[in-house]
Amino acid sequence: MIIAVDGPAASGKGTIARALAQHFALPYLDTGLLYRAVAANVTRLELDPAIEADAVAACDFDDSLLEDPLLRSDEIGSRASVVSAHPLVRAALFHRQKRFAYQEGGAVLDGRDIGTVIAPDANAKLFVRATPNIRAKRRHAELRERGSTLSLDRVLADIRARDLRDSTRSTAPLVPAHDAALLDTSFLSIEASVQRAIAIVDARIAR
Repeated sequence: MIIAVDGPAASGKGTIARALAQHFALPYLDTGLLYRAVAANVTRLELDPAIEADAVAACDFDDSLLEDPLLRSDEIGSRASVVSAHPLVRAALFHRQKRFAYQEGGAVLDGRDIGTVIAPDANAKLFVRATPNIRAKRRHAELRERGSTLSLDRVLADIRARDLRDSTRSTAPLVPAHDAALLDTSFLSIEASVQRAIAIVDARIAR
């Protein structure tokens, strides 16, 4: 069974995807970490994330990099949004994600193009969303816990910039799959969001 969970930054898709993986006893991949790893490599190599050739040069990395806490920083997140817009970067990471999705027994993946590109025939697809203001407040709270001093206005501006890049890029833009169930978490608790997601997947499987 393959479960695809897509959505913009700070919508709650990662929390929901992890909970689904635990509930259905499936392996889980946060595909955004792959692009964050590329961004971290770009930074380490002192390359330019806006230059496609530089970003592609940073696509070769060991899985151990995915455990680096640095990948969760807002700076790396912003650069990841830039490198992920390059078609050749997405192509370089495509098979890595595909292999994970179609492993024996299935998997849960979250990202921005899982249900449309990586696993278009997934058994269940969710598109998780929330308003930009609420997503900014969530991300701001997370960053403050990590010691960040970024203002809420700055975080909101970054959220809006990422949304624009993700939804307007030429390759695999952020859009709901035509058969994805929409889950708006704006006014739902984590527990309610997870239970709603489980119910959606159960209903899709039962069809």
